[in-house]
Amino acid sequence: MFDLFHEIGQTISNNKLRTALTGLAVAWGIFMLIVLLGAARGVVNSFSEEASTSSVNSIRLWSGTTSMPYKGYKDGRWIRMQDKDMDAIEGEVGAVADVSISASTSQNIAGPQDYISASIDAVYPDEARSQRITELEGRFINRRDIADCRRSIVLHRDKAALLFGDPDKALGNNVAMMNLSWKVVGVYTHRWRSNAFIPYSTYKAISGSDGYVDQMTVRVEGISTDMEAEEAEAGIRKVLARRHEFDPEDSNAIWIWNQFASYLKQADAMVYLNLAVWVIGILTLLTGIVGVSNIMFVSVRERIHEIGIRRAIGAKPRDIIIQVLAESVAITTLFGYIGLVAGMTVLQLLDTFIGDSQGFSNPTVDISLALQVTLALIVAGGIAGLFPAVKATKVKPVEALRDE
Repeated sequence: MFDLFHEIGQTISNNKLRTALTGLAVAWGIFMLIVLLGAARGVVNSFSEEASTSSVNSIRLWSGTTSMPYKGYKDGRWIRMQDKDMDAIEGEVGAVADVSISASTSQNIAGPQDYISASIDAVYPDEARSQRITELEGRFINRRDIADCRRSIVLHRDKAALLFGDPDKALGNNVAMMNLSWKVVGVYTHRWRSNAFIPYSTYKAISGSDGYVDQMTVRVEGISTDMEAEEAEAGIRKVLARRHEFDPEDSNAIWIWNQFASYLKQADAMVYLNLAVWVIGILTLLTGIVGVSNIMFVSVRERIHEIGIRRAIGAKPRDIIIQVLAESVAITTLFGYIGLVAGMTVLQLLDTFIGDSQGFSNPTVDISLALQVTLALIVAGGIAGLFPAVKATKVKPVEALRDE
């Protein structure tokens, strides 16, 4: 075994430049595969995190302006949704599980330590589920808050820290807003939202609102395809078109973001992205493997005389095959490991500097996948050396000794 390693080292040292250039192709192939896989994982992780911070089986609606004349009405008419539309949508669209509405305003909030200007969302309890609100302390707006028009407020932890000095001190205490006292019933966190939440009924009573809402969120159930999601969207638009008298084909009258349909399309895109990365990476790696095979053919050709002598003194074909395969695997493994370490290092740098940016999160490769790639590389190195090894066994001693 020691002699075999010695021969491999001697062969590599005698052909340093050629071995280095061929090994560089192998290292570059595994490097590109690891980096591409890690980058793709970063995009997929970001997509998964975005999906986890909002309900993907939701359809969001905003008021818009008509772009088509309808039943004597001219185009350019402002369509405003109302809270009464909730019951109509829930009762007439079969896939709808529940509907939540919100109205937004900006108010000054005063606490014991400071006062701030914040965006306020007047909501229903379902908003917590649709927005994937993570409650740190207390609770979210509930049905009793809505029914009793309570002056309850839920603060983001950063806002609570400003108002009370410590977010842990906010729960159960009061803040001043709209010239009234509001009780903090909950503190939450979210990846990108920092609004304060109050009961919609309380806001409507205090502000004298006539029931117009800024946004409506419809949660759907029992659908699994893009077509079903579009059918649910069309059903919602049809109900609103009848109630507010605009053309059901007028997409500008009500702005709709079908999150479920978008999620399905993005999920398909992630699958194609992973597939493309694997194809590109493997093709790049195969280029290096072919290079290893070529250098082994050249090595066999240059060592015809040596192989002939070994065959003449009794070396078996198996010994020749083992030697050539071992050299091939050694070159592939050595430079493949270099490429693997370089790729993992680059991914760690990417994770350090841009790992938490929008659209790119935790661009790393699992150690199990790295080990699988390494194993596949070793097998590929063996295959790359197989054909030169078989050719070496077919060398006849007499012809090899005559060969110059």
